Amino acid sequence: QVQLVESGGGLVQPGGSLRLSCVASGNIFGLSTMGWYHRAPGKERKLVAVLTTGGRTNYADSVKGRFTVSRDNAGKVWLQMYNLRPEDTAVYYCNFNILGNNYWGQGTQVTVSS
Repeated sequence: QVQLVESGGGLVQPGGSLRLSCVASGNIFGLSTMGWYHRAPGKERKLVAVLTTGGRTNYADSVKGRFTVSRDNAGKVWLQMYNLRPEDTAVYYCNFNILGNNYWGQGTQVTVSS
């Protein structure tokens, strides 16, 4: 069983930065993509950034140029967030796709407010 644990969320002022981390435990053989999604209050969960094991990335238009997703080869993925905006406020979830199955973390709250 794969478990994902996120960390790094918090309260930050507009224009600030945060770095989210996600660590996987369990067997991640067959991993194809790692990524981040967020759910803003009252809205559906949406893609923020995804990274394939081949190194390809895909970002939501709203975060391009501000957020960067990265990974290592040991089941860790990060989301570096710069120039945060109030509309980035959401719960951020780590996602791994392994052999067609989606695994999710519990989420970490990011609040951007002055």
